[in-house]
Amino acid sequence: MATAATVEPSTHPGRVKSFLKLVAIEHSVFALPFAYLSALTAMQVNGGRVRWLDLLLITVAMVGARTFAMAANRILDRRIDARNPRTANRELVTGAVSLRTAWTGAGVALLVFLAAAALLNPLCLALAPLAVVPLVVYPYGKRFTNWPHAILAVAQAVGPVGAWLAVTGTFAGSGPAFLLGAAVGLWIGGFDLIYACQDAEVDRKIGVHSVPARYGLRFALHASTLAHVVTFGLFLWFGVLLGFGWLWWIGLALTAVAFGYQHLVVTPTDLSRVNRAFFTANGFVGIALFAFALLDLVFRLGLRP
Repeated sequence: MATAATVEPSTHPGRVKSFLKLVAIEHSVFALPFAYLSALTAMQVNGGRVRWLDLLLITVAMVGARTFAMAANRILDRRIDARNPRTANRELVTGAVSLRTAWTGAGVALLVFLAAAALLNPLCLALAPLAVVPLVVYPYGKRFTNWPHAILAVAQAVGPVGAWLAVTGTFAGSGPAFLLGAAVGLWIGGFDLIYACQDAEVDRKIGVHSVPARYGLRFALHASTLAHVVTFGLFLWFGVLLGFGWLWWIGLALTAVAFGYQHLVVTPTDLSRVNRAFFTANGFVGIALFAFALLDLVFRLGLRP
């Protein structure tokens, strides 16, 4: 009994750490800035004061939803991951995380998301189950469509829309949120086209569907470029619609540079820098654009703490 009591506390943190690695918890940085941007813009439009509790609950909801989505993805894809050399070292394949732990973590994350939605307002609670649908459908997408990236885009578009509704509790006046959501969805969906290029050959062999596997790397990269051109146009439209000032446009100019870098370093004949494009360019886009938008909201539009 004494031995069991001393071992259990030391192994539990290891399971938690492995689960957090499984769901790549640090990648929440890509989605959160645009949820914050949507929420803070809604706050500025509706009185100009920051509602810190709403921001906290939005953070909890976003992290909970993303953690659930990643855990479900890893669980449902574990056999596919085992057949792909790039993903064969993932925690569910190697046994570093048990299937039971993954299901438990996914269930807890889902409950956290639903609880945060309930605490925000009735509309968020009512829509929360709908927000979960694309998160679950996405892992299955590669089994029945060559465009699973579009399902991911829909899942990512939900964040900014949900954040706006979390603040306002109504669809009235939520047009800018849908515009920003479409931009974010195309941004992430466009990058997923690039990311999937790494697995095109393996996907063809094991029967996994994707744009690169079906139409080739060159087509996928061109489609990604088009998605990001439209993304940039939607960001422009969002800024004009809400009357953002010069600070927003500086952030957008830096975003254009990051997009250009991402598409220059990844080519059909050289995929060695896909991860660099992912961590550097995409992380920079989210943080830089949010930072300059926040400065604009504070200094020009009078957003108050």
